[in-house]
Amino acid sequence: MPVSPQKRTYADQDWCPVARTLDIVGDRWTLLVLRDIMLRKRKFKEILESLGCSPNLLADRLKRLEAEGMIERRFYSDHPPRAEYRLTDKGKAFSHVVAAIRDFGEEWIPSDAEPPPGYPGSTT
Repeated sequence: MPVSPQKRTYADQDWCPVARTLDIVGDRWTLLVLRDIMLRKRKFKEILESLGCSPNLLADRLKRLEAEGMIERRFYSDHPPRAEYRLTDKGKAFSHVVAAIRDFGEEWIPSDAEPPPGYPGSTT
């Protein structure tokens, strides 16, 4: 099966739970979106400002995570329609994976850079 350079698929490895998980969360933007929601950035604008990605990219990742049952969209305003994003039980279970990646990065890929305000480790 040819693989598009834009979307990798592991359909030929459906027997493997790692491959099935990577089909959902296997790109950097998706992991960073989940990180931000885990850190209680719940509104589209908050996540967009944090990541600095395009609005289309963020909308795509949020739709995919919602379709996969990792997050849920809750409307808090009807006019204009405004939503926030929250982790489902499935998304909360995945938070341990994000924490493990964070812990690995802290130990094995150190940085002297200061995290932005509102993130763990920030002094402001």
